[in-house]
Amino acid sequence: MAEKFAVIDTETNWHNEVMSIGIVIAEDGQFEAIDHKYIIFEEAARVGGMYSYALRVKGQNPELLKKRSAIAAIKDYLNAHGITQLFAYNAAFDSRCLPELCNYKWHDILKLAAYKQHNPAIPANAQCCGTGRLKSGYKVEDILCMFGEDDYSELHNALTDAVDELRIMNYLQHGIAKYPQL
Repeated sequence: MAEKFAVIDTETNWHNEVMSIGIVIAEDGQFEAIDHKYIIFEEAARVGGMYSYALRVKGQNPELLKKRSAIAAIKDYLNAHGITQLFAYNAAFDSRCLPELCNYKWHDILKLAAYKQHNPAIPANAQCCGTGRLKSGYKVEDILCMFGEDDYSELHNALTDAVDELRIMNYLQHGIAKYPQL
């Protein structure tokens, strides 16, 4: 059986506090969602933020929890699935926002998606640094467009964004061991 991992995305409020988190569970090599969880942090969501409009999406059933309960629910969920590794697009940001999850191994999807040597969808004429990293145009939306999803537009809902980031991992087809750990 392949190792399970989690892709996490957060949305923050005007005070840079997590107001929602989306978690998608997948297996190495499969990169298909096998389970998911969506939590809205009650107090932080009340403050509001740039993407408050996307907190509630039709068809989602988020848990509305206070921060302490939300963190406990996240850890319980991850532990119930045997998760030790978390993946995020720009993982340094998400890990800073969730210091309570410091005991998990964090990996950055961006560290492969934005590099020519790891992402075959990056056009040959794209402007890259000497390291192979795109100089610009490496947001989730840009990367999915490179893979042919021309009509894609990022919703900025933590759960749908986590699903989108897992889709990037599927396009890249690198095993989870290749993603650098923070």
